[in-house]
Amino acid sequence: MTTSQKGWGFVIAQAVFLIGLILLPGRSDWPSTTVLSLAGSVLFWGGLGLVVVASLGLGRSLTPTPVPVASGKLTTSGLYGLVRHPIYTGVLSIVVGIILRSRSIVVLAVGVITIIFFYVKSSWEEDQLRDRYPDYDDYAGRTPRFIPFTKRGT
Repeated sequence: MTTSQKGWGFVIAQAVFLIGLILLPGRSDWPSTTVLSLAGSVLFWGGLGLVVVASLGLGRSLTPTPVPVASGKLTTSGLYGLVRHPIYTGVLSIVVGIILRSRSIVVLAVGVITIIFFYVKSSWEEDQLRDRYPDYDDYAGRTPRFIPFTKRGT
């Protein structure tokens, strides 16, 4: 399997997970509270905004797959100065928002699997970035993976 095929495989799997999370019905596995509902909405909409801003920040380096474009450059400023994968941070925020609002143990389980999937996907993508950009390790050494202001590798 080629690198491009693996990249598209990640995109297809990601779509399946995210569409599944959206389509799974809500339940009543835990109590509905205003705080959980509000937190879920803030995480969902904030995550969506983060995805949009982070995508725009990549400019011509944006690609639908986790394979760097040949003519791209390593972006290390803006949101990419805070975390290595701000688009994924936004998507993970959306996932947590969906979980909180769903009140469903099934959605929680699929959400946890989705979060693990994004960690695996980001690790694979970072291998591609290391191959493409010689200074990627320096950038990764000073910039957390998903959560700003945390130690490297988180």
